Amino acid sequence: MTKQVSAQTATAGTQPPTATEAWQAPTLTITRYDEHYDQLASSAARTDHWTEPFKYIPVGDDAYLTTGIELRARNETYHNNLWGGGDAPDDSYLWLRAMPYADLHIGTGAIGARAFVQPILAYAIGVAPSAGPVDQTRTDVLQGFVDLRLGAQTNAIDGAGVTLRAGRQMLSLGTERLVGTRYGPNVPLAFDGLRGLVSLKGATITLLAVRPVTPGPGTFDDTRSRTKSLWGVYATIPAIGLASGIDVYWLGYRNTAARYGGVNGAEQRDSFGARLFGASAGWHWNVEGVYQSGRFADEPISAWTIGTEAGHSFADVPLKPDAVLRVNIVSGDRDRDDKRLNTFNALFPKGKYFGELSPVGPYNIISVNPRVAVALASSVSASIAGMAYWRYSRADGVYDIPGNLIRAAGSATARFIGKEAEATLAWQATPELELSTSLSAFAPGGFIRQTGSAKTITMLGLETNFRF
Repeated sequence: MTKQVSAQTATAGTQPPTATEAWQAPTLTITRYDEHYDQLASSAARTDHWTEPFKYIPVGDDAYLTTGIELRARNETYHNNLWGGGDAPDDSYLWLRAMPYADLHIGTGAIGARAFVQPILAYAIGVAPSAGPVDQTRTDVLQGFVDLRLGAQTNAIDGAGVTLRAGRQMLSLGTERLVGTRYGPNVPLAFDGLRGLVSLKGATITLLAVRPVTPGPGTFDDTRSRTKSLWGVYATIPAIGLASGIDVYWLGYRNTAARYGGVNGAEQRDSFGARLFGASAGWHWNVEGVYQSGRFADEPISAWTIGTEAGHSFADVPLKPDAVLRVNIVSGDRDRDDKRLNTFNALFPKGKYFGELSPVGPYNIISVNPRVAVALASSVSASIAGMAYWRYSRADGVYDIPGNLIRAAGSATARFIGKEAEATLAWQATPELELSTSLSAFAPGGFIRQTGSAKTITMLGLETNFRF
């Protein structure tokens, strides 16, 4: 539940954590390539923190190397998974992963180059009935790309310049509603392809043409998808006169092996989205809307979503509580016989969408999620949240986060899926080591009772994460 602190403005370990999502990485960025340590070339900028010698290693006269690693162990325990209807309703397993990286920067002037590589060792113990692609990939290349930089030192945020990137990389666009890193599960999501990053006067533009990487069951067998591809433009613009920003984007998506409601076919979608976000006087907000058009199995697509988040931080109150209310509405298919698909496709969303552990995903759903986070100490944070879920359309079912149908609509008439409560606790033991836990319970509603097994799900997560 600690906040990511950008290395662009702070050396690792110099700022205390603040409360945010429990699944987010402690202290540093998730993608790692967004961290820049060129300021450590000056001895005056150093704090003698033990990680600094690994973050700026001079290589010749005009180059430097940055290194680091993540070591994570995570246990998840489920009782009555999928309300007792899963292949392994009661399951407890251990995820282990190591993700070292090396980042070579060449040139500090108007033209520069870069090579970034991050292997992954990800293993799962005890997953029933068997480990899947998000559980285990053994040893492989998670990220590996080269950059050519033109203009100012671009981290795609500061200065004016262009960066051209080719290779394998994780992507994080906005709040990861449509394109995320899938950091929470054991195997993050990466993409193969091309990316352009343009920064100018505070605005950033990302252009991309990529394919998602599909993890294989063996070592060094991860390959780019042959059925899915993603392309588009994503821009972030500082709002004039407000302490906020605006994202606008268009994303194109193709899946030649899609499946909806028992129908297989080719899918092509265009997602047009906008997001307004910011903070002022203790208030913070994030509102995003997306409309999707296209075709599936030669039939038109018309789908949409709107997500709202508003909260207030009470910095002068004991425990510094932060209260947030989130409301999401995601369209579902209105009529199975009208030859039009209205089910929203979240494409490649973050792995922990509605909370730390939840069986449902952002498809055909209305969710209301109040949450309060507190700082129990300078390095200890906690939160408690409630979630309530309804089907948006009675003609469509319930899906998991990857978009798999887990409960078909059948003849059910109820909209209410169920309610969930979740508590989290995290301790930033050192600037590099975080220990966290979460406990969730999901009580089924009328729709779940009408369509099959309807037991209360309990979910426990335990995690230790060491990163520098």
